[in-house]
Amino acid sequence: MRSDIVKKGSTRAAHRSLFYAMGYTSEDLNKPLVGVVNSFNEIIPGHFHLRDIADAVKLGVTAAGGTPVEFPAIGVCDGIAMGHEGMKFSLASRELIADSIEAMAIAHGFDGLVLIPNCDKIIPAMLMAAGRLNIPAVVVSGGPMMAGRYNGKDISVSQMFEAAGLYEAGKITADQLDTMEKAACPGCGSCAGLFTANSMNCLTEALGMGLPGNGTIPAPNFGARRALAKQAGQAVMDLIAKDIKPRDIMTAKAFENAIVVDMGIGGSSNTALHLPAIAHDAGVELPLTLFDAISAKTPYITKLSPGGTHHLQDLNEAGGIPAVMKELAKRGLIHADALTVTGTIADRLEHAAIARPDVIRSVDDPYRKTGGIAILTGNLAPECAVVKESAVAEDMLVFTGPARVFDSEEAAIDAIIARKIKDGDIVVIRYEGPQGGPGMREMLNPTAVIAGMGLKVALLTDGRFSGATRGACVGHISPEAMAGGPIGLIREGDIIKLDIPGRALNVAVSDDELAERKAAWQRPAPKVTSGYLARYARLVKSAAGGAVLE
Repeated sequence: MRSDIVKKGSTRAAHRSLFYAMGYTSEDLNKPLVGVVNSFNEIIPGHFHLRDIADAVKLGVTAAGGTPVEFPAIGVCDGIAMGHEGMKFSLASRELIADSIEAMAIAHGFDGLVLIPNCDKIIPAMLMAAGRLNIPAVVVSGGPMMAGRYNGKDISVSQMFEAAGLYEAGKITADQLDTMEKAACPGCGSCAGLFTANSMNCLTEALGMGLPGNGTIPAPNFGARRALAKQAGQAVMDLIAKDIKPRDIMTAKAFENAIVVDMGIGGSSNTALHLPAIAHDAGVELPLTLFDAISAKTPYITKLSPGGTHHLQDLNEAGGIPAVMKELAKRGLIHADALTVTGTIADRLEHAAIARPDVIRSVDDPYRKTGGIAILTGNLAPECAVVKESAVAEDMLVFTGPARVFDSEEAAIDAIIARKIKDGDIVVIRYEGPQGGPGMREMLNPTAVIAGMGLKVALLTDGRFSGATRGACVGHISPEAMAGGPIGLIREGDIIKLDIPGRALNVAVSDDELAERKAAWQRPAPKVTSGYLARYARLVKSAAGGAVLE
């Protein structure tokens, strides 16, 4: 066993003494040591209940003949961090989490890992660590939050961000705002729509690293989630016995399956940031061009919030990710022979079925014939730009307007609230990329206020968007402004042409003019000069490659 390095032989007597100090027995040390990585905390609703999930995992590990050893991982709540300097740490925390798991796993010689995330950066971070360490591992999440109810309709946190715009526009009262905010998030779980957390938990199933139901069984379904956690604990023991490792599972076929599902369900645009980063640590090349190639042939068959009215609880009732994959397999889009933590994808699809055709449509009657995410290029985005096409209104898919340029998110929000932005404008928020932010902040606040105020504008940024964002919002523009990208050369009033069906993003400025502007451009001083973010800004690479550290 790998853990023998910390528990076998006379030279490990001191090590064993330390285990005995914590109550481990000789019998415990004769079994595989399984790290249970618990990202429980009391600041993220999706993580508030993870102690119970970890306890269930440990029961599963113990029942299957292992010794569970729990240790923590940090987590940032993107919702609470949104709209202020705290959001600079959200994406950057992904690397901290992956690094800390690597440190703990290698330092203590674990034979396997059960990874317990639930929200945004924590999920990809744990998958990155699994790929990097390549020891047997299973991911089991805490599950999605149920939708809230207001005036007879389902709502979630995304409506609350937009409610700020409604309030600023005088469309709702302060009392209505107060009532909504107390109803939107009824309990624990990752926020109820197909935002980044739920997208990544669903794609963890498609990758093969999570059990069926990982992404869709609601957190309040206590019995089902505890049972899933026990099964995850048992599954990791089977993987250890068979020596099946994450890189055996997270192959090129697995990532293609994940992208197909991503396009089929209309996942968060942040998946185009996280999947390449996970692939990087798993030793798989995953260019963004593959996203577009797969999108072109993948029908969009679910319409979940924020693009629609259904939530994760509805997708779970409809048959979950196995039902989605079985339907997409009818077009030959799924690699059914791909390995998972419990057999193959084919095993999972055998008994899968669509139980609610109103939630999961047939591939012959999709919402759209192509997938939910589009990758754009052009003279404004030579490397890439990313947009959640499924959340863009039809009359905004092609849009031309004058640039309204802001060098920070705060400056843009001030202008929007001051009603300085008009219908037809294209809001450009720059110096918010991985290096420039630093940390590539999510721009949910400005997009939500725009939506709430009813403005017909597009928004472009070298930062990124929340999975809760809807509208003509294009992010990940690369190269970013801080790296001298063209987005840093745009001037107020320049005409920008957005053509999502044509996969193009251009500014109506000649190559010669752009070259002159580039020659005159000077890199601004960094916004953060000390601490972790300053180190992160020096090491982080382009969003086009997943914003990984090199």
